[in-house]
Amino acid sequence: MLTVTGISRRFGENRVLDDVSFEVRPGRMTGFLGANGAGKTTTMRIILGVLAPHGGSVTWNGSSVTPSLRQRFGYMPEERGLYPKMKIGEQVEWLGQLHGLDRATARRNTKRLLEQLDLGGRANDKLEDLSLGNQQRVQVAAALVHDPALLILDEPFSGLDPIAVDTVLSVLRERAAEGVPVLFSSHQLAIVEQLCDDLVIISGGRIAAHGDREELRSRYGGSRYELVVDNDAGWLRDLPGVRILDLDGPRAVFELDSGGPGDQDVLRAALDRGAVRSFTPVLPSLDEIFKEVI
Repeated sequence: MLTVTGISRRFGENRVLDDVSFEVRPGRMTGFLGANGAGKTTTMRIILGVLAPHGGSVTWNGSSVTPSLRQRFGYMPEERGLYPKMKIGEQVEWLGQLHGLDRATARRNTKRLLEQLDLGGRANDKLEDLSLGNQQRVQVAAALVHDPALLILDEPFSGLDPIAVDTVLSVLRERAAEGVPVLFSSHQLAIVEQLCDDLVIISGGRIAAHGDREELRSRYGGSRYELVVDNDAGWLRDLPGVRILDLDGPRAVFELDSGGPGDQDVLRAALDRGAVRSFTPVLPSLDEIFKEVI
């Protein structure tokens, strides 16, 4: 498990990280969210040892992260950093060897990854001859080729079409299922919501919210409900403390004001008027949570 504790970092007089703490647990996909300039990339670079923190610590399974341990980490930067005129198969294989693999293992892993990422027929193509989306998939392969103990991905879905996104998601889920902790950032909240188990939201260099995705949805769910009855649900407008958000005949989505009726009061009022087909809390989307927290 990766543990980030009390990390701080300044650039001149600008404090870009302030007491940042979170965990990336084994076998869990952790989405790292924040607006541009919130501190995501700086945090990732500190974890990887590219930058030194001015306070706090980064540990792996309770021990300090050493250079030899970082060699076992996989990292995909937001900026493409591969060699454009080098064949992609040779390039990924070479990067595997730099991480300590023998040549045969690096070649075997490269072949498997390129096939998984639908690039098996492009191994002898130069990187510059690929589309931007395919170049992004090569970067994913480069981060995974050495079977990393921890995977850190900065905007891995940038430039990918929906089919390519599904392909990359499948590969990442496979690694997480093998017990690898995965930390990834993305501005595509729909993908994060689909993929992540845990969330870390950073704002202005501080952690604004973190935890299990479903726990966060419940925590920020407030008092929003959906009611479906047999007849028209317009009578809800007459209940004090009930705010209608959406009304379509027998279906209504509403919020309860604090100090007003409780959910059971509304349910009893509905049952007094006839059959109730469903009455359920409405949990917020990740987009709604992100906007509220930020």
